[in-house]
Amino acid sequence: MSDLGNKKTDLLRVEGLRISIALQRSTIEVVNDVSFRIPAGGTVAVVGESGSGKSITAQAILGILPQVATVTGGSILFRDPEKPGSSVDIATLEMNDRAMQELRGARISMIFQEPMTSLSPLHKIGNQVEEALVLHRQVERGQARPMTEEMLKRVGFPNPSRAYDMYPMELSGGLRQRAMIAMALICRPALLIADEPTTALDVTVQAQVLGLLKSLQRQLDMSLLLITHDLGVVANMADEVVVMHQGQVVEAGTVDDVFRRPGHPYTKALMRAVPTLSMAPGEKLVALRDHTPVIPATMRRKPSAPADGSAPLLSVRHLSKGFVIRKEGWLSGHQRKVMAVDDVSFDVLRGECLAIVGESGSGKTTVSKLIMRALTADAGQIRFDNGEVKCDVATLEGSALKEFRKRIQIVFQDPFASLSPRSTVLNILSEPLEIHRIGSPTEIKHNAAELMGLVGLQPSFLNRYPHSFSGGQRQRIGIARALALSPDLLICDEPVSALDVSVQAQILNLLKKLQAELGLTLIFISHNLAVVKYLANRIAVMRRGRIVEIAPTEALFGNPVHPYTQALLNAVPRADLDHKLDFAHQTDETRDETEDWNPVFKSEHPGDLSLQPVAEGHFVLSRTQSKERLSA
Repeated sequence: MSDLGNKKTDLLRVEGLRISIALQRSTIEVVNDVSFRIPAGGTVAVVGESGSGKSITAQAILGILPQVATVTGGSILFRDPEKPGSSVDIATLEMNDRAMQELRGARISMIFQEPMTSLSPLHKIGNQVEEALVLHRQVERGQARPMTEEMLKRVGFPNPSRAYDMYPMELSGGLRQRAMIAMALICRPALLIADEPTTALDVTVQAQVLGLLKSLQRQLDMSLLLITHDLGVVANMADEVVVMHQGQVVEAGTVDDVFRRPGHPYTKALMRAVPTLSMAPGEKLVALRDHTPVIPATMRRKPSAPADGSAPLLSVRHLSKGFVIRKEGWLSGHQRKVMAVDDVSFDVLRGECLAIVGESGSGKTTVSKLIMRALTADAGQIRFDNGEVKCDVATLEGSALKEFRKRIQIVFQDPFASLSPRSTVLNILSEPLEIHRIGSPTEIKHNAAELMGLVGLQPSFLNRYPHSFSGGQRQRIGIARALALSPDLLICDEPVSALDVSVQAQILNLLKKLQAELGLTLIFISHNLAVVKYLANRIAVMRRGRIVEIAPTEALFGNPVHPYTQALLNAVPRADLDHKLDFAHQTDETRDETEDWNPVFKSEHPGDLSLQPVAEGHFVLSRTQSKERLSA
């Protein structure tokens, strides 16, 4: 891409950049001869997997490289529109040079991936946003407040004056990210670097934030450097694309060229590894690097009953769980009860994958904890029947509860936090068997080796510790641990959301194969609708503690009835240039989305909404209506 465009009109030009990291006895080159440009007013997306070098390249542009990293070659030329005719080579500046300090935060700014760790929990939002004004524009703090409130209003806060005095913990994830954007833009920078700005956000909030960035880019006439692994975000935001792999640029060009005519094998493979809403039933993802699981003969089995609706493994009826929280801030003495799960009913059929989708706070994870009995329900029944054991999970105690937990296991979201760093893989895989006193030490070790083969890892890795594995390998170990007791039901709580797209494809293919070979029944919890479409037989959509729609996968995607389901589908950024998001129709998160709903889906008094049939196996939360009227 270095030969594209006019050098005189480029806002930033990276040429031949090399970055090395010092190890104890050597150095490793993590960025090797990287070149690309960012035109004035344009959006360039740098995409790649973890370790590709994209984030450290962005850090070099902002002059915030970690101490162990050094620019060993190349240049980063920045042409400030406020100083026409001149340029500065950022690669030659030290982090604390006055020239770099004048650029950082004022002319080049950055939005980080996780707003909660980027915002100070001890300072008010307004004070954090206005800090850049005080530092770079020499504005007195008393005079900075009106300018700060104006920026908070611009990024979508409905009450900027109130937001100014709030703390980060009082805001939702989407509003925290908006506060980060306000902080980055308060000095009207020429270049905004957004490092995975929507990865931690729900799908509808993600669409709102992307639309906000596009709008602010036009208003402030700035350039945008987008660092991401999400090809859907790239297709909807970028003018030009830079694909990085192992520290090098393997392909670069306009978004149209890269998406419609990818040239490099890595780019093609990256696109084949992404689940999309347009995938046909039975179509398989092609992972960049796949591992074939070895299924031991002793573990091969088929479901004891077909997934045809005749024999549910789990029946949940009228399940409810509330939590008492404080009203209007954490120092308030007033309390109120929030229903995290409110009158939820569904069946899980033997051998099927039921997906539960919804945004943060919808109650989907609470449902999984109630099924596992990590939480106790306020009301309702959870009936389990595997053909050998029949019980109401909600009433189990003592040894009966311990015995039941062998039948249901869970795979957690974060593969880094869910494995003990002090235990070897052998200890991790042996622990469930030791707790339940299953097998001799020799048998347990043999079982651990078989589990490693089952998830596509070498048994020779058993004596290693979790820190020596990649994220995808750790998640495989988490799956192996969950399978150690040969459970009937496996609950997967956002198991791929923390993984790169290529590793995500490996894990999804592994779960599909294990489901088929072992006769596993899955509950798959996610906010990623494309992932859900690839894996699930049926889908339950949750909103604010209630199931608003439940249907077979093809029926839900082909004929979504509830307006919330429709909004979720419309907010998914697709890696398809012919199906871009309509940012103009993305509802602001501060606005009540139910204002535009058909009255049939709105509650006027408690108990007036229930799941109504639309078609065979397809139900939607509404007042009692005819199938024809609901489907219309």
